[in-house]
Amino acid sequence: MTFAKYPSLEGKVIVVTGGASGIGAEIVRAFAGQGARVGFIDLDVARGAALAQEIGAAFEACDLRDIVALKRAFAALAAKIGPAAVLVNNAARDDRHDWREVTPEYFDERLAANIRHMFFAIQAVAPAMIEAGGGAIINLGSDSWWRATGGFPAYATAKAAVHGMTRSFARDLGPHRIRVNTLVPGWTMTERQKTLWLTPEKLAAQLAAQCLPDPIEPVYIARMALFLASDDAAMCTAQNFFVEAGAI
Repeated sequence: MTFAKYPSLEGKVIVVTGGASGIGAEIVRAFAGQGARVGFIDLDVARGAALAQEIGAAFEACDLRDIVALKRAFAALAAKIGPAAVLVNNAARDDRHDWREVTPEYFDERLAANIRHMFFAIQAVAPAMIEAGGGAIINLGSDSWWRATGGFPAYATAKAAVHGMTRSFARDLGPHRIRVNTLVPGWTMTERQKTLWLTPEKLAAQLAAQCLPDPIEPVYIARMALFLASDDAAMCTAQNFFVEAGAI
């Protein structure tokens, strides 16, 4: 398969949250492959350091649930590679949970893990984007709540809220030529999904629900992120861009 090259991404500063593994790591590699200056943040120190060394990216270890630490991490990346022209808000955890057993503390932690850090990441990078005269912000959503998938209601709540946050920020930041979109993956075959939840029966059901017959690999999510970050998407904002093989 042959993919596009985006000249507008060469030399551009990109920051990705949750970039050490899964979809995030594929996004980091994809931007590096375009000649961008890439920095990423992740809680996994070992994987993050290894990936950064592999592709020559900047890495900051951080638990994004800690907003003070988040702000320090973004400032550290800006000092290393410059202010972000593109933010990819990717970090999330789709841990399964029974609604009957959810406590207020667990619910709040799920929101902290899946949406709160996105807001404060935008807050961290937007001033420099405004000063630069533009930028792009890509928030990772999920097709799970569109499909009424059960088994993780607190996660689904957070992911549904991403869309409202995207549209509101698109309006507030649009006058500064900052584009804000939601990238919506389908069930993507990351190492985590394969290890924890994928079974032959579930894969068969997923493929039967899709219009296209092939599993969704992380590379396809990354390719959409490249497009949304590039000048080719100059008039795309406040929208949902689905990469889910027609399952909805």
